[in-house]
Amino acid sequence: QVQVVESGGGLVQPGGSLRLSCIASGDIFSINYMGWFRQAPGNQRELVAGLTDGGSRRFGDFVKGRFSISTVNAEKNTVYLSMNNLVPDDTGVYYCNVRGSRNSGRSFDNWGQGTQVTVSS
Repeated sequence: QVQVVESGGGLVQPGGSLRLSCIASGDIFSINYMGWFRQAPGNQRELVAGLTDGGSRRFGDFVKGRFSISTVNAEKNTVYLSMNNLVPDDTGVYYCNVRGSRNSGRSFDNWGQGTQVTVSS
């Protein structure tokens, strides 16, 4: 089993910042992708930011330089999403997606339960 757990959501005023964390644990041999997606009520889930094991990053068009995605070598299997200059349209549930291989060699593609981000005055 592979578990994915997000944290760090909450209520923030427009113009504010938040940092989300995602930790993957369990039967993991290697990870080749960690990404953040979001879903607002009535909308489809969309990519916020993704990071490959080779260091390639991809962002949703709406990010426009406001967000960054990062890992820390000392914190294995953890990815952060730093969000600045938040606007009300950033409100939604933010999900972490992790892809890789189990110790058996089988691949996995797991999602967390999501963390709510609300941008409002």
